[in-house]
Amino acid sequence: MNLDRLWRPSLSRRLVLLAAIWSVAVLLVTGVALTALFQREAVDRFDEGLMDTVNGLYAGSSVDDQGLVDAPPLTDSRATRAYSGKYWQIAEPAGDKLHALVRSRSLWDSALNGPAAGIAALQASPGKPIYYDTIGPVREPLRAAAMLTRLPGRAAPVIFMAAEDRTPVDAASRGFAAVTAGALVALGLGLVLAVFIQVRVGLSPLFALRREVADVRTGKAERVAGAYPSELRPLAEELNALVAHDQEVMERQRTHVGNLAHALKTPLSVMLTEAERQPGPLAEVVTRQAEAMRDQVDHHLRRARAAARSQGLRERTPVAPVLEELAHALERIFRDRAMEIDWRAGEDLVFQGERQDLLEIVGNVLENACKYGDDRVRVVATASGPGRLRLVVDDNGAGLPAGRRQEVLKRGARLDESAPGSGLGLSIVDDLARAYGGSVGLADSPLGGLQVSVDLPRSEP
Repeated sequence: MNLDRLWRPSLSRRLVLLAAIWSVAVLLVTGVALTALFQREAVDRFDEGLMDTVNGLYAGSSVDDQGLVDAPPLTDSRATRAYSGKYWQIAEPAGDKLHALVRSRSLWDSALNGPAAGIAALQASPGKPIYYDTIGPVREPLRAAAMLTRLPGRAAPVIFMAAEDRTPVDAASRGFAAVTAGALVALGLGLVLAVFIQVRVGLSPLFALRREVADVRTGKAERVAGAYPSELRPLAEELNALVAHDQEVMERQRTHVGNLAHALKTPLSVMLTEAERQPGPLAEVVTRQAEAMRDQVDHHLRRARAAARSQGLRERTPVAPVLEELAHALERIFRDRAMEIDWRAGEDLVFQGERQDLLEIVGNVLENACKYGDDRVRVVATASGPGRLRLVVDDNGAGLPAGRRQEVLKRGARLDESAPGSGLGLSIVDDLARAYGGSVGLADSPLGGLQVSVDLPRSEP
């Protein structure tokens, strides 16, 4: 997993994450509060039962003639079974300890512990119960209640105590906590999913705007035309204004380039015409230099036009029709050599640039292959990666030594003076490809001659 992409700033991720954090925090507090409330209510009900036992002991107890305390016969059968978890005890203070006077059969030979605060806490609140947790005869957790009061006929105070195993209460609390946690987790997941859907639906106009801008950039659309909410409408209008301004600048650049071409070519044509009218050594020099200047002007103006057009990259040109047109034209031009041009390109392969530039790139490469090939040329255009296409041209000619291949990419370089031309063909291809962010490569062809590969931008379908 790409961690940089995971943590990359995202408006959707921020909104969902903030909502998830807030929901988890609220649900966590709610779960803790509900569990604590349930436990408190369960313990309170448990304490009420203990207090009923204490009140029953107090109401039914009496003092005989010898000052001994008689306990009432309680009907709860658990108090008669040893270590059943249901206990009661009547005791009296003995210093800071308790002395059991009467106790339930369930205690057997054990006694209940007093509250942690000691006898002083009971003496400070006579007639009021104190509830506390303690340990039973068999080390079970107990919930106990104790109340200090006096009985008629007895001067010393008496402490009535009742205790019961609190394991069922604790188990019920844990069960409630588990059920609550499961319900809140499901609720939390549902809330996060709802927030995710809400964010995706709420931000869908923004995603649509992004797609339209991408279509404008790649040439699939000329402007942003969707109907957007009031918050995004000004942005869409500004983007359309920016696109219009960019197109205006590009057209102005093309106009300037065309004007410059006309301004330079006209004087050169006049010089060449005058040199032809007045033959001589000087005329030959003027003609030769003027033609070189015209070639250089054509080269640089072509490169400037390609660079200006490649800034926008909004034009889209299908590759297959261009290959078909050039193949038919060149087969007619070289019909005296029975030239066969085998071309292949996918119907959905689209060059991200102007048709004229693709014609010039492919035309120069194919023309060179036909010039220096014997009778066969193969052209294959394929998608070579995301946003890229590769054009490979092979011929069955004599080929080109590896040490001299870079020379043919230089302006005016001609390794075969017998073939007609100015030597600018592959140089033009290299310049145009570079203007579009591509490249040109030379290698040995499987057909025996030279292989020329051109990397260019591709428009996604």
